[in-house]
Amino acid sequence: QVQLVESGGGLVQPGGSLRLSCAASGFTLDYYAIAWFRQAPGKEREGVLCSSTSDGITYTSDSVKGRFTISRDKAKNTVYLQMNSLQPEDTAVYYCATDLGSWYRPGCRGHNYGMDNWGKGTLVTVSS
Repeated sequence: QVQLVESGGGLVQPGGSLRLSCAASGFTLDYYAIAWFRQAPGKEREGVLCSSTSDGITYTSDSVKGRFTISRDKAKNTVYLQMNSLQPEDTAVYYCATDLGSWYRPGCRGHNYGMDNWGKGTLVTVSS
């Protein structure tokens, strides 16, 4: 069964760093577009980063540009979100998602970057 499982969340002080992992099973992640989202308490879900394999383009939200990066490990079938210079406003549940149609067309398009498979999320809390 297609599945995405996030891990790596926790409590970190302002200015600190975390690396989140998204482990995929049931499909080969490297062939598909993948995105990271977050939802802060009392706020709507926000797209953070999206990586489109087919055209090699990465889309980054203004709120995390220069601080967050996305990467892939083909051998482990895992995608990572490296988060640096974390601030209290980065506190949120972070989700990874993929578009299973993006192997044959460009990914990261449309509402929610066109994602149709989602993980259950991991909580990141930034507080002193």
